[in-house]
Formats: sequence, structure tokens, C-alpha cells
Amino acid sequence: MELLKNLTVLSLEQATVLPYLTLRLVQDGMQVIRLEHPVYGDPNRLIGENVLGEERMNAYFLCINAGKKALTLDLADPEGQQIFRRLIRELPVDIFATNQLPRNYKKLGIDYDSLKALKEDIIWLGVTGFGPDSNEAAYDPILQAKSGLMEMTGEKGGDPQVLGIPLPDMGTSEHGYGMLMKALYRRQVTGKGSRIDLAMFESSVSWLTVPITLSTSFGEKITRRGNTHAFFCPVSVYKTKDGFVYLAVGNDRQWKSLVSQEAFKSLDKPEYEKNAGRIADVENLNRAINDITRKHTSEEMIALFNAITVPISKIRSIPEVVTDPLVQRRLLYAEDPVSGTRITMAPPPYMTPFLESTERVLSFPPRFGEHNEEIYGGLGYSRDHLSRLKEQRII
Repeated sequence: MELLKNLTVLSLEQATVLPYLTLRLVQDGMQVIRLEHPVYGDPNRLIGENVLGEERMNAYFLCINAGKKALTLDLADPEGQQIFRRLIRELPVDIFATNQLPRNYKKLGIDYDSLKALKEDIIWLGVTGFGPDSNEAAYDPILQAKSGLMEMTGEKGGDPQVLGIPLPDMGTSEHGYGMLMKALYRRQVTGKGSRIDLAMFESSVSWLTVPITLSTSFGEKITRRGNTHAFFCPVSVYKTKDGFVYLAVGNDRQWKSLVSQEAFKSLDKPEYEKNAGRIADVENLNRAINDITRKHTSEEMIALFNAITVPISKIRSIPEVVTDPLVQRRLLYAEDPVSGTRITMAPPPYMTPFLESTERVLSFPPRFGEHNEEIYGGLGYSRDHLSRLKEQRII
């Protein structure tokens, strides 16, 4: 993993799907430089509370942009394109990524063929909503609706619901991460670069493993079912004296253990001995379980089910999740050298050697164009030249 620290990523990124992917690359130790238009910038900079009391550093932006550097550049300007080509050649850039619409690739000089001509072994990633032949705009909830994810989410017989996290964004990022690792391996073995086109729609539909097979192959109607499970029972959310728990009985042995407990003996019926019988009467069974669990606290239920090895969890709030010892020791942090503001960030999916070496601290999310002077100056541009480029809104 130490080899990844020598890689440079240039990312023309905005919103969530690509910034989350490049955050994952930051966590491996790669140098990530985000490119933004010098006037418009990343719209996510303006979303959420203005926690720092300054422009373009709102709370929503801070969540997934730590550890990066930030440049501004107008790629529609001929001089901007000239600067961009120097960045590709002279940094040098190992991975270029963008979530621009495909119609802008050639116009901005960011298409794979143009970049390959500058750097033969470059790895190019284009993230789109619906593939490189489509210029249809794609926001996460639209993709949830179009991919069927929303059809699968919500109460039985109720309206479709948006997922609590933006899975098309985050899921596509994770798929992109895997594809980049394969491309880096390919380059290491063959010396060749790669073009990767990744569509958020295809990524989102790929999560529908069970729904597609069962509905297409066997004619089953697959739709939202609330908190219950289509194939196992009881599996649902149950009310307690002081909150909610999620209980998951995955087999008949676990059910036998459950009804062996004094509080649940009333449910020890022949028709419930097998999973099929419990599913056939799921609504009545869940109602009966709720009548029992609401007489006990969440902790009492957790202690009881843990003792008989039946999976259960309290439905935790986000602050409760953060206090979990397993989460606490993996949280990431960044501190603003200007305001002294310290932010806490979600843990990585796994702890990388780079994050261990930094004691889980990343540089603060970059201000708009914060590294223009450092990086462009490193290419030989003087302060006077950079001032002129800024006045002309090229950077």
C-alpha cells in the first residue's frame, strides 16, 4: 500500500459520487487534486450550514473532501487548456477522473484520447449517469427511482421511499474504486493505461441481485416490504419501553431458543415451528412479538437475545453509533489551521497503513482554489502571471 503514496490523481469533480471516490484514494495516501471552475466551483461548497463563516466552505462540502488539494481552472479557455495539459504531463498525473457530461469531454480537452496522447499510461475514469453515450443529468434520487431501489424501499403498501444514504452515489464510488485498483494492476503488469466508463445507473441496478432473478426468472412480485424480510420471520423492528430493536431470527433453531424464554412462551405454537408457517402469519406474529417487547426495555431485550445467540440490535441514533468503541477508534479527523475548527469524519471501510501513519488525521478540506499558487507556481508560473490569470478568470 505504500506504493499508492506515490500516485497523483487529478479530478474534475463536484457533488458526491466522484468526491467520495477520491476521498477513498486519499485514505490510501494518494495525492488528490480537485479541479473546479473558477467562477462556479463545486455546488456542494454552498450546501449546508455556513459553519466557518466564509464563502464556499459550507458543512456539506466538508464531509468528503478532507485530505485533498484544490485548483481552479477554466477548461473552456484555450490558455486554461494549455495549463491543464501541463498539469497532466508535469505533475505527473497517474489517474484523471471526471463526472462531467460526456458532451463536454472533447470540448474541454479532457477526453481519453487527448490525455493518452499526453501521457501514454494514464488511467482515465469518466463517471456518468447513464453511460458515455448519454448526456442525461443524474441526481442520486433520480437514480434510486429509475434503478428500482426506491421501489424496494418503504412500508408494505405505502409510498416508495428514498434510501437514508445516497447509495447510487456511494455505491458507484465503491465500484469505481475497485475498477481503478484493477487498472493500476493492469498498468503495473503491462505498462498500459486504461479508459474506464462507469455509469451510476448500471452500478445501482447491480445491487438488485435477488429482486431481478426472482422476478424475471420465476415471476415473483418483488416490492417494498417495510422492516420485514421476504424469506425469514420474525425479522423486523419491534417497539420497546424506551425505543426500538431490530430482531432477526434466521432459522428454526433460533426460533426454538426464542420461545424457550419465559416472556415468549405464548408463541410456542406448532404452526410457528417452521419458518414457512411463521411467514404465512407474519402480521399477526409481529403484532404478538410487539406486545411482548414493548413491556421491556431495549437493553433487557438485547441481554435476553444475546444470551441465547439470536441476533438483535438497538436502533441507534447517529450520535450513539459514533460512541461505539469499534467506531471511535476508526473515526477520522481534520483541523482547520485558519479557524481552529476540528471536524470528525466517518471511518474508512478499513484502516489503511496511510491513515495509521497519520493517526487518522487528514488535512482540512481545501478552500476554493487554495492550492493554485503552490501547484501552478511549481509549474513555473510567476505570481504576476497567476494574478493575471485570476483577473481573467482563467484560474
